[in-house]
Amino acid sequence: MTPASARAAARDAKRSLRRMARPAGRFDASRYFRGEHTLGFYNVGTGPMRALAKAIHASHKEDWTVADAMTFADLLIVDRHLEVKSVGIEVVARYRRDFTPRLLPRWKRWLARNHSANWATTDAICGSLLGPLLARHPALIPQMRAWSRSRNMWVRRASMVSLIRPIHEGLALDLAYDNARRLHADDHDLIQKAVGWVLREAGKMNATRLERYLRAHGPWIPRTTLRYAIERFPAARRRTLLMVTRHGR
Repeated sequence: MTPASARAAARDAKRSLRRMARPAGRFDASRYFRGEHTLGFYNVGTGPMRALAKAIHASHKEDWTVADAMTFADLLIVDRHLEVKSVGIEVVARYRRDFTPRLLPRWKRWLARNHSANWATTDAICGSLLGPLLARHPALIPQMRAWSRSRNMWVRRASMVSLIRPIHEGLALDLAYDNARRLHADDHDLIQKAVGWVLREAGKMNATRLERYLRAHGPWIPRTTLRYAIERFPAARRRTLLMVTRHGR
């Protein structure tokens, strides 16, 4: 792919999204992103966005490699509109069978340079790109430990959310708990929610281990994290855990 053809493909994708744009009304995406003043919205639903990504992939699958898809996505991820970023991620995700470890630092740069500075884009990178890469190349999983210490909040969130796919495949449970323990002192709401979410997923694999962890670390676990983590426990067990960990933050 030449730089000119990459720019042309990116322009076409943006043009398609502008044509699909809807005025804020019954579907107003911005209401899910309070405080994200630099983020733009075309109010295009997930289904149409994925259909566009599928069409882009179909029209280029004979001549694009994963490297070409990344060149295309690099041009979209820097756009201020949520849907433009999402289409770039979705196109790359269609090359998941070709993911190699060399992609990891590139995706980290997207996060660290705040090209994904909202929960939806960060979680899409984690779920569609990082998770499949880590599951395919488990030797990369320990790198998420260093990510949990990053100064960048989005990298820290990714250090947890990217583990969901590996957890579901029986990988990364130990690291999930290690990273959770490290992040309990993090005051950011989006980190606390992410930690609770991932602990809940870890609990699907071993509920007894999750309960032991919550009882042992309860006083240091933010209540937001705890409430997310216990969502799948029976109501009586949830009440008990909220009580025995009541000295938490």
